[in-house]
Parts: sequence; C-alpha cells; structure tokens
Amino acid sequence: MSSLSEATRRAGRRLALVPTMGFLHAGHLSLMAEARSRADVVVVSIFVNPSQFGPAEDLSRYPRDLAGDLAKCAAAGVDAVFHPAPEEMYPAGHQTFVEVTELSRGLCGDRRPGHFRGVATVVTQLFALARPHVAVFGEKDYQQLLAVRRLSRDLHLGVEVVGMPIVREADGLAMSSRNAYLAPQERVRALALSRGLEGAQDAFQRGVTDGHTLRERVRAELRRSELREDYVELVDAETLHALECADRPARLLVAAFVGSTRLIDNAPLG
Repeated sequence: MSSLSEATRRAGRRLALVPTMGFLHAGHLSLMAEARSRADVVVVSIFVNPSQFGPAEDLSRYPRDLAGDLAKCAAAGVDAVFHPAPEEMYPAGHQTFVEVTELSRGLCGDRRPGHFRGVATVVTQLFALARPHVAVFGEKDYQQLLAVRRLSRDLHLGVEVVGMPIVREADGLAMSSRNAYLAPQERVRALALSRGLEGAQDAFQRGVTDGHTLRERVRAELRRSELREDYVELVDAETLHALECADRPARLLVAAFVGSTRLIDNAPLG
C-alpha cells in the first residue's frame, strides 16, 4: 500500500481511499463512484477492525465475503484493494491509540465505549499507509464521519474527508452490512427507523422545530414496531451538541435494536 501510494504521488496523480469493513453493498459502491470522480487512483480498504468492537459485540460473526467484495470492486473500476491481516495492523506489542475527544462523546460513543478510539486509530493507520488526497465516507455513520473529519484537521493529515448521502433500499431502509442479520419479519419492523425520520422531516418542513415533538415522531414509530430504542437525539449538524430546537442546521439520529441487531440511521433537518 505504501509503495502504491508513493508511486501515485511521484507521478503527480491523486489518490482516493474508501475505507470499508467489507460485505459491500450499493452504499459502498456509491462511495467508490464519488472517489473515482475525485481522483486518478481509487483504493478500497477492506478490514474488519477489531479495536472498534467491544467484548460483547459481533466481531466474530460480522458478515464477510471477500470474493464477492473483490468482484464488486473490480466491476466498479477500483484500482486496488488493501486487505491487511489484523496482525499487520496491530502487531505484537502495539500500544498506540488515537482519540477524538469531544465528537466521540454521546450517541454511539456512550453506548459503545472505546468504539471511536478504535475507529480513529485504524483511520489514522490507513491514512498513514495510503496517504490519500481524499477519503470518502458514508453519512449513515454520521458521528464517525465528523470524528474522522476532525481527526484529519487536528493532526494536519491533509486528507479531504468527503461525506456521501445515505443509500437506501427501495422501501427506505438504510443499507447496512448488519441488515444481513435480520430475519424476514425483523426486516419489516426495521423500517420504523426510516419511517420515523421521514415523519420528523415532514413535520420540520411544515414548520415544527420543537425537539421533543421531532424526537417523538421517531419514537412513536419505534414503539409501533416494538423496537427497543437505544437513543433518539436532535443535534447540531457540526458539533453534535444536543438541541431542544431545530433552529440551525441539525441532524436527527436514531439507534434501535431489532431483536438482537442494533441499527442506526439519521436524517438532516435544515
């Protein structure tokens, strides 16, 4: 990876990186297409990062399909795939971690202790190895996107971090590798997340800005489909500070359990 990056830069060409954990879907392909529009060389990393999973989380059963992923990358015109082994990224004696403090608090940061430290660490490693001019991330993991953007700024890494809109199934469900865990009836119930967000957006368009009312539009859908709420929060779109009124660019974020599967989604307001 380092040799490819060095040769690309020596030739005066732009390199784009699309970091993924594999099990690729149309959402990932949209990131690759954007990367292709912004650079001469597109690299996709496929690495299920152990440091961002908690002890009770789904690292061992996280869905994997390397052969299928490579075929999708080839069809998308990707120039190279970086697929390191865990022991290459975290060799014996590894003891250095990176943390984005404020943006990693609250939301998924509170529910998944250590998660964003693992994300920040592996992204720093990927940026150091690939030395991309631009990196493309999806907005579904909105807190992650803002943390990575801050990471690049604060450490002067010189990587333009681009966020791309959520890609959804025809019925509105946000595309996610974890959707593979859902049984057919759970898949139907999971639509409550996108329905709730859409209802809140409709209310906002009609002039509703009260945070409680907007959050309740989402919670009502979760209750109707018997999903277990993890959080429903209205936040400032840049700082992630909690808001009681959508009187500035804001984001409504939701996390909920469908059976044992935890799904996240979000939508912009304003």
